[in-house]
Amino acid sequence: MTLPLKELSENATQWRRKLHENPQTAYEEKFAASLVKEKLEEWGISYKSGIAGTGIVATIKGNKSSSGKTVGLRGDMDALDIVEKTNVAHSSKIPGKMHACGHDGHTAILLATAKYLHDNPDFDGTAHLIFQPAEEGAKGANKMMEESLFTDFPCDMVFGLHNWPYLEKGQIATRVGPIMAAVDSVEITVTGQGAHAAMPQYGRDPLIAAASLVMQLQTIVSRNVSPIDTAVISVTNLNCGTGADNIISDTATLSASVRSFKPEVRALLEQRIREICKATGLAHQVSIDIEYHQGTEPTINAAEGVEIAARAATQTVGIENVILDVEPCMGGEDFGAMLQDRPGAYVWIGQREPEVDSRHNQSLHSPFYDFNDEIIPTGVTYFANVVKDYLKEDDQTA
Repeated sequence: MTLPLKELSENATQWRRKLHENPQTAYEEKFAASLVKEKLEEWGISYKSGIAGTGIVATIKGNKSSSGKTVGLRGDMDALDIVEKTNVAHSSKIPGKMHACGHDGHTAILLATAKYLHDNPDFDGTAHLIFQPAEEGAKGANKMMEESLFTDFPCDMVFGLHNWPYLEKGQIATRVGPIMAAVDSVEITVTGQGAHAAMPQYGRDPLIAAASLVMQLQTIVSRNVSPIDTAVISVTNLNCGTGADNIISDTATLSASVRSFKPEVRALLEQRIREICKATGLAHQVSIDIEYHQGTEPTINAAEGVEIAARAATQTVGIENVILDVEPCMGGEDFGAMLQDRPGAYVWIGQREPEVDSRHNQSLHSPFYDFNDEIIPTGVTYFANVVKDYLKEDDQTA
């Protein structure tokens, strides 16, 4: 398949920039939802809105339906609480909000894919296009599934993509198995007894216990997790005291990010964190309370999903630009919840430019980042190729 029409990509670029100017965070994506609905209605595409608040699913049927097969394509819509510093003409108009992860681009890609499939329905089956809210830590994928996403819109397989500034423009990368991590967090409160700094024997210092925890938690990855597996425990905050140097505080708080790929490793990390906190409390004569939050599921690609993704990617950018053994990322992505429920695959679409200082090369979640509009045709073509591959007109299997 050749790239979609130039006009479609140009239109999608304009949609993307409007979305970039009007970023809204989790479950507040009213501007994006309104734009999506406006275009779907203009084109006569059937859809259902109001799923998980602002979520939308558009349904496009092929010229044939003898296969009975269905496929889902997913794009996220939400922005971040970041002050934009790109100084581009289409910068955010909403103070403190920014599309710093490219979800504006993902929405534009999926919307353009809807138009392309509607105009070129040469496939056998049904495609459901999932415009998802609240990917950024708010588990919008889970919420849509709780509201009967796959019951109301059955999908035999589901596919997602993400722009990737760490990958050259013109490349598509994926892998079988884990590609992104489970992301959990823990908040720890250490309660001791305050005292004068000159007379510590009359108190129970929570800071000493907290400092011990920072060190001991690192032994979980180095001594409890197999070297063959991957895990991260990063203590990112430690707060204690009032700023005065003559006061031993009565409380200290810590927070940490806990990341892994395998379910058994994920369970082990939580178990050992709880055990170490309990033992540290006894050793330092303080009480330790834990709030453990399980976040996004690991994003695990099925082998059959990667096979389809690989063929679609090859048709899109050529076999020499398809990477099938990319190193996984410890970042999180709630699309993993969909892949736990349905087989499929998640790919990265490269957007990196040769110019080192390009805003398209900035890290995701950077205030200097901007989605690269030149990859919109790549994303649309890839998604369309996934549909045409899985719902081949000559495939008579049920």
